[in-house]
Amino acid sequence: MPSASFSSSRSYVRRSRRKGGHRIPLPSRTQSSEPCESVPCPNNVTGSAMAATACAGPSGSGGGGSPPVPAAAAATTAGHHSPYDLRRKSPPAYHEPGPSGACSLPARKRPRTSLSQGVDVCNVSQYLQYELPDEVLLCILSHLTERDLCRVAQVCKRFNTIANDTELWKSLYQSVFEYDAPLMHPASCQFDFVAPEDCDADNPWKDSFRQLYYGIHVRPSYRPRRETRIKFFNTIRSALEYVEEHAGAACGAGGGACGCGPSACTCRRGAQQPALLFVHAGLYQEECLAIDTDVQLIGCAPGNVAESVVLEREAESTLTFAEGANRAYAGHMTLKFSPDATSTMQHHKHYCLEVSDNCSPTVDHCIIRSASVVGAAVCVSGAGANPVIKHCDISDCENVGLYVTDYAQGAYQDNEISRNALAGIWVKNFANPIMRRNHIHHGRDVGIFTFENGLGYFEANDIHNNRIAGFEVKAGANPTVVHCEIHHGQTGGIYVHESGLGQFIDNKIHSNNFAGVWITSNSNPTIRRNEIYNGHQGGVYIFGEGRGLIEHNNIYGNALAGIQIRTNSDPIVRHNKIHHGQHGGIYVHEKGQGLIEENEVYANTLAGVWITTGSTPVLRRNRIHSGKQVGVYFYDNGHGKLEDNDIFNHLYSGVQIRTGSNPVIRGNKIWGGQNGGVLVYNGGLGLLEQNEIFDNAMAGVWIKTDSNPTLKRNKIFDGRDGGICIFNGGKGVLEENDIFRNAQAGVLISTQSHPVLRRNRIFDGLAAGVEITNNATATLEHNQIFNNRFGGLCLASGVSPLVRGNKIFSNQDAVEKAVGGGQCLYKISSYTSFPMHDFYRCQTCNTTDRNAICVNCIKTCHSGHDVEFIRHDRFFCDCGAGTLSNQCQLQGEPTQDTDTLYDSAAPMESHTLMVN
Repeated sequence: MPSASFSSSRSYVRRSRRKGGHRIPLPSRTQSSEPCESVPCPNNVTGSAMAATACAGPSGSGGGGSPPVPAAAAATTAGHHSPYDLRRKSPPAYHEPGPSGACSLPARKRPRTSLSQGVDVCNVSQYLQYELPDEVLLCILSHLTERDLCRVAQVCKRFNTIANDTELWKSLYQSVFEYDAPLMHPASCQFDFVAPEDCDADNPWKDSFRQLYYGIHVRPSYRPRRETRIKFFNTIRSALEYVEEHAGAACGAGGGACGCGPSACTCRRGAQQPALLFVHAGLYQEECLAIDTDVQLIGCAPGNVAESVVLEREAESTLTFAEGANRAYAGHMTLKFSPDATSTMQHHKHYCLEVSDNCSPTVDHCIIRSASVVGAAVCVSGAGANPVIKHCDISDCENVGLYVTDYAQGAYQDNEISRNALAGIWVKNFANPIMRRNHIHHGRDVGIFTFENGLGYFEANDIHNNRIAGFEVKAGANPTVVHCEIHHGQTGGIYVHESGLGQFIDNKIHSNNFAGVWITSNSNPTIRRNEIYNGHQGGVYIFGEGRGLIEHNNIYGNALAGIQIRTNSDPIVRHNKIHHGQHGGIYVHEKGQGLIEENEVYANTLAGVWITTGSTPVLRRNRIHSGKQVGVYFYDNGHGKLEDNDIFNHLYSGVQIRTGSNPVIRGNKIWGGQNGGVLVYNGGLGLLEQNEIFDNAMAGVWIKTDSNPTLKRNKIFDGRDGGICIFNGGKGVLEENDIFRNAQAGVLISTQSHPVLRRNRIFDGLAAGVEITNNATATLEHNQIFNNRFGGLCLASGVSPLVRGNKIFSNQDAVEKAVGGGQCLYKISSYTSFPMHDFYRCQTCNTTDRNAICVNCIKTCHSGHDVEFIRHDRFFCDCGAGTLSNQCQLQGEPTQDTDTLYDSAAPMESHTLMVN
């Protein structure tokens, strides 16, 4: 005979043969008819189960002959038949004429018999097995206990199928456990609610019952309606005492702390699993629970289980796990600590949940609330403390939510930590937890605070809307934070200070009211591969002697600078993308330092890089481009080194140097500036060495207003204006530069400027080689000036430079040739060039002080007019340009143009300071 079991099955059985005996499926979901785990039958089996057992056997459902009859049935008085024979025919396969004296009337005409006359046990069992309607049998079985139900399932295939009916087990399950869904318990400290339709088991209710059967129950004032071996207690303490007593007995007898007793654990669980306590719905206030053994406590109620089962204390910690609780569990309940405000007891070491040294419990799906203003809601402390806390709600506490300290570890995952008065999480004193997928938000302080050498691994947490920083690191703490989203902080995103460390990798840091990352006071974190964007202020802010490695980040869309370095801070910033900022890209000021290399800085609203107020960063191999103002801007004593960078396509100039700034600019490529390559003005200094400055819309280098830079061994070429323009008192030393193929003069010196030019090569220009005008002067020594279109050295009236050892040769002298050929000079210059020659003004034509007329137009177009010679200087002819009332006779169609300018257009200066 197969053993009694909790297994499930499903098959088709025959119902009543009243109308032909059709085979129809049962309501059960199950199909298998295999036997399951054995549950020993009790000594006294009564009622229909006993009768069925007496007749069932391997051939009980066969056709042809009678089923074998035990001795007890053979001794039964002949002629006694089932009381149902008067109402229903027996199936032919199982009914044959009885022995001598048996009633031979047809079934419908047999006399009614009573049990007092004796019953044919074989016919009764036959009727129960094959004739009794399924609905009636289900109704009968619904009154059995789980153990009797398993015994009935051993009788025959039909009973096995009906006894495994899903609804039957659901009703039984909910009468014991009260859950709305099956709770699966595949392993120690592991419990999962599963929707029946998603469960792999044929009968999930029965399977869950089997897994949970070894548990005992805390259900105050409850009396079971049926006789059962499941134990019920009124208090958690009495249940724990029972567990402790029977655990001792189990050690000697091989049993467990389950309902099976110490002699033999028939559920086959007690010897393998920690004791299991089901705590049913209610408010448990009187009990202080300190657990130092392996025991599993789980809430048990319909609906929201955790809200229905409440453990609350006003004095000591509500639930404490101590040494020895290595496989302990608490789940699906509410833990509250509500200290009495009038009590004089100190509560700074009392918590809602406490996990101490050398234990590793699991806390799952708990609601944790603490009204203590001096202690955390959850405290995990001590070496060897290694809990698993998951799917818990730690919210609305009047102090810290979760506190991990003193070398404790543990795994904390999928928790909701919100609206706490202080930090959502504290990690301190070499504690090293692992925290994954937690939701930490709307705290009235910081989200996560690691300090005093706290460690930890934080992965995939969502941290947002906290009043201070989302993540704070202080005083030697060294956490690892990966794949987290830190956003909408009411101050900053990440705050590292007072020698804090940490690794922040692959995070999204965005939409914070202040900087996305703050680093200060000798802190040295690693910030790698993060997205830092849409901050209401800056992206990364390093100040107060902060350090740090900032690399491979994508920093964009911030309201202020993408990276700001100030007050003696010295970070390493490399391989970042810093772009589309509403302000500037990188801002280094107040003696800021730093190594800034191989970044891409582009499309920012203001300067790509600002360096000011005594700062000395080093910028190497960066690509700084496509900005809406300046590429790199040195001002107010900004210094530093700019080496091997590509600086291109800015709306203003590529580099600006002003007001005492003195950088070293070496080996860069500077091109595509809409307002020139390099602008040095307002007392700017600097060494520009071995740079390539080309294809800028205006001058390659501007030097003006008392600035005095040094330019050595640069190549300045293919400019759409002049090569180097020096005016308004500009100075400078230009040595060993190659200046070639520029649209205007290779070097233009004007308006009281006085530079020194030594050993330069100025050639292949589309205008003059060197032009000196407007009361400027210069020192020209050992330069080579050749193959320029308008001439080599062109000097305006009144100019007397110091010229020594220069070689001026092979220039095209196109101006002299045009004058000698009787052409208007406008024909060789249009309005884009300014050839140097004699120019005049015509009083008859009422020309203004801004107009100039070439000598051939004076002779031809203004012959007989009242004209005057002005000077020998740079100009283009207004007569040929068609700006006068008389049409030029030497030029074709007039060209509309503005007034003649003697100097190239002045560059636009950055408005950065005005914006600040």
